[in-house]
Amino acid sequence: MTTVGDIRGISAIPGTTTTDRRAVISLLRRLRSSEGQSNPLPIWSDLRSMGDVVRAPWGGYFVTGFEACSQVLRGRNWLVPDFAWQERQGDQERWEAPATREMTRTLIRLNAPAHTCQRRSLGNPFDRSSIEDMRPGIAALVSGLLDGLADRLRAEGEADFVSLVAEQLPIHTVGRWIGIGPEDHARILSFTHRQVYAQELLPAKSELAISAQATLEMRAYFTELIEHRRANPGHDALTGWIHHWDAQYPDDREAADRIVYDLTMFITIASLETTSVLLANIAWLLTQDPSRAEWLRQHPEDIDDAIEETLRYDPPIFVNSRIAADDTVLAGVPMAKDTTVHVLYGSAAHDPRRNPDPGAFDIRRGGGHLAFGGGAHYCLGAGLARLEARELITQLLERFPTLRPSAPPTYDTTRVVFRRVTSLKVAV
Repeated sequence: MTTVGDIRGISAIPGTTTTDRRAVISLLRRLRSSEGQSNPLPIWSDLRSMGDVVRAPWGGYFVTGFEACSQVLRGRNWLVPDFAWQERQGDQERWEAPATREMTRTLIRLNAPAHTCQRRSLGNPFDRSSIEDMRPGIAALVSGLLDGLADRLRAEGEADFVSLVAEQLPIHTVGRWIGIGPEDHARILSFTHRQVYAQELLPAKSELAISAQATLEMRAYFTELIEHRRANPGHDALTGWIHHWDAQYPDDREAADRIVYDLTMFITIASLETTSVLLANIAWLLTQDPSRAEWLRQHPEDIDDAIEETLRYDPPIFVNSRIAADDTVLAGVPMAKDTTVHVLYGSAAHDPRRNPDPGAFDIRRGGGHLAFGGGAHYCLGAGLARLEARELITQLLERFPTLRPSAPPTYDTTRVVFRRVTSLKVAV
């Protein structure tokens, strides 16, 4: 299994110079370093300097420019890498990995008509009305978590914002919505952090083995949860999904259970990794410069703008992949059917043609980003993530006027697709 760390041995690709290939490899290695994770902006700039479309060392292309990335994410002629595509690939060992196959059944890896059917079954669970209904409960969750942060700061003078707040708010929120008790939260966070390796660009065998074990734990947990909820219906999203899919498959309980499992598992774990990074990032970007926090405290009407600028400046996901449905041309580069492209969210958001002076964190920018994707696969939980961030920042600014980082955030450097902030120490 090839990894970003050992791609030096891959043979040259026709149409790509040795210099370009080596430069791309060097940039990818930098992206997996502590320095690259904490400040990827120079890497995005270097990749964009090679063009809007850059040949990847293993085949396919990186897409670096905002307009080209937007075209891929929103275009109907770009598909996600589903089972049909995987079966046409040569490296079946990678695609047969248990964790990979588990995720390929979920919304993020379904194309029409299967994606359309499942997405419609969910409706719009986080529309404006639903968000307003959820606001008091999330505000109460935030208040309780900040009580815990305050207690830790008083007792020890320093606290880890990630473990106490940024990771806890999403799991408590989705737990209430689906009907998962707090006693299971630590277990879910554990297998979520480990399962995500299967979604990396080039996972090593050791990482796939970690994901495989996490997948077994995940499958056991959610299978039991669904069985329990069937026997004990509640007023929650999971009960609603069970009723819906039982009606769709009245004579095939196994098919109904499989879809309910895929939805429950995916929506739960997808809401944790990305939202926790958003919450940690915005806390870091606001408190490292006290003038930013103070300005926002005086202008609370711009909290939403601060959230959007955080999503632009440092998106929770670095890379997403799409497949050409037919022969096409992207940014002037001809591409054959089945060509893989890797959309670079951070590079797109820092394209100066879309966002002038992109390296500046400007709350009033009013710029554009693609952090929630686009088209049919636009993030289902975007409204919920924004609500969680808004409630957290509102209370954080009010209750902790002197909060500051006591150390820069640390990142999981084994990842280049789904980021994870592992720690952000704060003090007052």
